[in-house]
Amino acid sequence: MGYIVFLDRDGVINIDSSSYIKNESEFEFIPKSPEAVALLCQNGFQVIVITNQSLIGRKMASPQQLDAVFEKMKKGIEKAGGRIKDIFFCPHTPEDNCFCRKPKPGLILNARDKYHLDLDQSCMVGDSAKDIECAQNAGCSKVLLVKTGNGSKAQKELSLKGITPDHIACDLYEAALWIILNVKI
Repeated sequence: MGYIVFLDRDGVINIDSSSYIKNESEFEFIPKSPEAVALLCQNGFQVIVITNQSLIGRKMASPQQLDAVFEKMKKGIEKAGGRIKDIFFCPHTPEDNCFCRKPKPGLILNARDKYHLDLDQSCMVGDSAKDIECAQNAGCSKVLLVKTGNGSKAQKELSLKGITPDHIACDLYEAALWIILNVKI
């Protein structure tokens, strides 16, 4: 299957919002993130999005509205020359205590099972402590934190927990460059 790069969505690919991204008009790419995905794809990596989307469980948006947001994201990335292989999302609220909500590893394990992935051949890029912990809990070989989104807050949280990402990047584009230079596929 090749090397997989798991990406969180909000705060990594698109600008995050404390009021959630409820429809495609609220979705806005972080500068150079579509190009970052394209760069990964052009260098032999496959990209899967792993994202908590509790706005479904909170009844703030319908599954159809979320699908429209995902479509806008995929089309913007395709326009830049990249491709999202798949999207795995958790629709539950934190109170649901499900197995798929990050920091639990369920989303990555579901992707592993669907595509018969070797998680030793995978990395995760996220902007939150939950993303980093999820990747470590799942057994990803490399874990990167980006400073966009909640990255600065996550650095402090991770430090208090004694967790160190393999790399801290300014944004997804810088993370993609690091992956291309440091991960052997």
